[in-house]
Amino acid sequence: QDTDEFILPTGANKTRGRFELAFFTIGGCCMTGATFGALNGLRLGLKETQNMVWSKPRNVQILNMVTRQGALWANTLGSLALLYSAFGVIIEKTRGAEDDLNTIAAGTLTGMLYKSTGRV
Repeated sequence: QDTDEFILPTGANKTRGRFELAFFTIGGCCMTGATFGALNGLRLGLKETQNMVWSKPRNVQILNMVTRQGALWANTLGSLALLYSAFGVIIEKTRGAEDDLNTIAAGTLTGMLYKSTGRV
């Protein structure tokens, strides 16, 4: 049985384009960064407050570290995903082709721009 699972408008592709996938990529990177940052913040918060007694000030310091690290990592990974997606869409539209070269070029340009700011 060879029937389509979804009804598509006439002339539409069966796969999503790079621009449509950019939203998933950016959101996924933000959520991954927030999760990783929160776990890292919890680790750092517990390490920095290990000499304190369990009390409200210790809990507040740990929560502050969790939210600070979560936001930092979410912003960083979200920004990288935005750059990668923007470069990918621009390269695809400029070349008029959808292939692996676009992905390689977008990743290379993103890495070069990120490292050019002096970050380690």
